Amino acid sequence: MTHDSRLTQALRVLLHTRRVASLGTVGVDGTAFVSMVPFALEPMQGAFIIHVSGLAPHTANLLARHSVSLMVMESEVTGEPVHALARVTLAGKAKKLEPGRESWQASHDAYLDRFPEAEPMTQLGDFMFFAITAVQARHVAGFGAARSIDEHEVRRAMIS
Repeated sequence: MTHDSRLTQALRVLLHTRRVASLGTVGVDGTAFVSMVPFALEPMQGAFIIHVSGLAPHTANLLARHSVSLMVMESEVTGEPVHALARVTLAGKAKKLEPGRESWQASHDAYLDRFPEAEPMTQLGDFMFFAITAVQARHVAGFGAARSIDEHEVRRAMIS
């Protein structure tokens, strides 16, 4: 069994306790766009799974350009310094998952395990699953505890 560092353990806690991320995409005109997306973890693919509507601007951006950024952060606490909030910003690639494939089913199951209330939305024809895999990341575990990490370290933290 491999020993994980304190920072990797902190990243694991962050990824497994937060359920919402900020998604950064780029439109066909080059305009940056940030939106909120619920996400699930699918460790076998090493992917962050999002379920988005075809009507949303970020979905059109994801279909046109696969490079994305995803930020997961802990919640602000009144009276506590915001500069020390734990967070991770990932640079990654998004891939639309095709229904009927094993990767789609695994992603569907992971998403509904985390968001069972979303099951009716998975039946809507304009919604689709995307898998976002990290290429690199910047992890801040608190004030003075920051590091750059690669996709392998992100994947390690996805495993509970």
